[in-house]
This record gives sequence, structure tokens and C-alpha cells, in this order.
Amino acid sequence: MLNFENKILSGMTFIDLFAGIGGFRLALESLGGKCVYSSEWDKYARQVYQDNYGEIPDGNITQVDETAIPEHDILCAGFPCQAFSISGKQKGFEDSRGTLFFDVARIVKYQQPKIVFMENVKNFATHDKGRTLAVVKNTMQELGYSFSYKILNAADYGIPQKRERIYMVCFRKDIGIQEFIFPEPFQLKKHVEDYLLPEEQVPEKYYVKRSDISMKKKSDDEYSEKTIRLGTVNKGGQGERIYSTKGIAITLSAYGGGIFAKTGGYLINGRYRRLVPRECARLMGYPDLFKIIDNDNQAYKQFGNSVVIDVLQMIAEQIGLQYNTVK
Repeated sequence: MLNFENKILSGMTFIDLFAGIGGFRLALESLGGKCVYSSEWDKYARQVYQDNYGEIPDGNITQVDETAIPEHDILCAGFPCQAFSISGKQKGFEDSRGTLFFDVARIVKYQQPKIVFMENVKNFATHDKGRTLAVVKNTMQELGYSFSYKILNAADYGIPQKRERIYMVCFRKDIGIQEFIFPEPFQLKKHVEDYLLPEEQVPEKYYVKRSDISMKKKSDDEYSEKTIRLGTVNKGGQGERIYSTKGIAITLSAYGGGIFAKTGGYLINGRYRRLVPRECARLMGYPDLFKIIDNDNQAYKQFGNSVVIDVLQMIAEQIGLQYNTVK
């Protein structure tokens, strides 16, 4: 997580939809924004949200009355990727009905925030042959907003994890910003090894001893801005691959099997293990003061579903900079 002295969003309010464990909130609050409303349906994520922010988010967004949500400047939403049922000649708002994005759209339609900031998986851009993204774009334009999007990789923004996500930023048209300028990538300076806990703090249960581990005949002494695969266990499927800590991490996942499920395996001090939840938190940009649920399965799921704080911070900073030039 980056520390910003310039609180570029001071005086601005935001809401946190599909909040998860509060990644958007952490990012925007670090820049001076004030959260006035949150919504999340998962009971475990809601508990972590309460532990860290002192409030329990509203529940199922489909049952939330848009007129009851407080006024806000920025709407944040990392909504799930769903297919739209497209029929007839409709291109926008009507086509989004029946999906969770519709709940974002109906809130935007009523509240008319200045800015809408959304995030989704990389495949959202090509989902359903591009029709899904087209409906979101057309809906936002129909509601009176510009629409800019870009796929950014966390490894290009200071976090050593291959995590590509689509980010969408929309300005209400009366503000006068037709196209959002996303932050520029920069040289990675840290690798997985810089995010690890001291060996004595890692419980033995995370280490793996197997007779079917197969390692490549190569020295582990070179750094890279990509993942470095060193070996495999079993048949080498997903969750059965071993990587170097001198490269970047594979994409943390909420689901998946294998002995190194959800994090991948790493060669650390001559031993093999998956990452512990605190290390996953660090690789998502969460500070060490962030309270993690005491349940490994839920913790892995929550960080696998979460957003990279540093990337959100840099985009939010750009939002503030561009907004301040026209207000």
C-alpha cells in the first residue's frame, strides 16, 4: 500500500458496492476520500469489513433501495462478471436487467454521482465476444457518462504479482472529461521474496514434502519481472507448480485445487510451500495492520477475489488530479 501525503480526494465522498473486504475503501480513504455507504452479501467478508472499518455493510445489493443510499461523488464497484441477455435493438440500460451490473446502473441513474470507478477480471473485456463490455459502455453513456477502460497488470505498478484486471472510469458528462488518462506503468523494484514472512513465523502446515516433486536443473539466482517456474509436483497441473521467489507471484486465486492451491508453490530456503494468508495480503497491497479472518480457506478466497490496493490508489489519484483540473 502506497502512502500519499497529498490527499487528492479530500472533501469527496464515495460508496463501496460489492465491497468484499474493502479494497476500494482502503485505497480511496488513503487519498482523503470518505466512505458514506457499503454493500456486501458474503457473511465472512462482511465480518472482516467490520473488523477493519467498524461497520457492517448492507446485504444483498438487489434488495437495496437506491433512494436510501446517501449522496456521493464516486461510486466504486467490483461487480461480478455475468453474461447479458441481449435481444432486439436494445443496447444499454434495458440489456443489463437481470445482472448485478443492473444494480450499479440503477443506483447511478438515481444518484448521478460525478464519477463511477469499476473493476473486473481481465476476461471481462472479451466476455461474450465483447458484448458484455459493450452493454456496460452503452449503459453508462446512456446514463450520461463518458466511458474509459484499460487492462492493467499489478506487476507493472509496483506489486510483484501477475494480476491483470480491467479498470473502468466514467465521468458525468457535465464535468467535461471525455477520456480518462490511466497511470503509466513503471519498472518493478521488488519480488516475491520481499513480501515473505520470516521463516520462524511460518507454521509447518504450509510446507510440502512429497516424493513426486520434480525440479528443473537450473540455479535459482536470477531476478525477473515475470514468474520463474522451477518445478512441479504430481502432474504439474494448476496448483502443482513451483516457482522462484526471485520472480513475481502467479495470480492469487479464490478457487482451484492442487497441493499449492490458490497461491502456487514456492522454493523458499530449500523447502517448498504455498504462501500464507499474510503474504497474500501483502501481495494485494494490504498493510500488515489489516485484520485477516482466522480461517485459511476464507482468507485465500477473500484475497483471491480482492483488488490490488496500489493499483486502485494510483488510478484514484489520477481521477482526483483530472477532476481537479476541471472543477
